[in-house]
Amino acid sequence: MEEELLIAFDSTQQALRAEMLLEYAEIEIDIFPTPKEITAGCAMSIQFFRDALSDVRKIVAEQNIEIRGIYGKDDNKGYELIE
Repeated sequence: MEEELLIAFDSTQQALRAEMLLEYAEIEIDIFPTPKEITAGCAMSIQFFRDALSDVRKIVAEQNIEIRGIYGKDDNKGYELIE
């Protein structure tokens, strides 16, 4: 099973913008409630598979999308910041 990562945001506007751009780039994403252990200003996060990480990074950088961070699951089934 492929690892899923999560992008957290500080604003809904940035989350919606990222959703649109990632879908346009045909990256498989899901909108996901921001887990309570991740402190972010927005209740919406975007989940994607690790194999799309380089494409996601590129879009975030090129489009100046403001993110709180990218998170992966830790050993305790919680989330840890990976970048």
